[in-house]
Amino acid sequence: MSEPVNLNKFRKAKAKAEKEQKAKENRAKFGRPKADRQLDKARADKLSKLTEGHRLKDAPEGDG
Repeated sequence: MSEPVNLNKFRKAKAKAEKEQKAKENRAKFGRPKADRQLDKARADKLSKLTEGHRLKDAPEGDG
């Protein structure tokens, strides 16, 4: 027969691994320098203004 498995240890190990993965994702998402965040925001703002500028004034209504 095989050895009995302690399910509490398995459950805790799984929770710890999930926590570590979440921490890794948060470090990548929130752990960026301020200059990088400002650059990304500036690029997004520029793109937004560009798309707003190309939008039609009067949207056609109905199929015609």
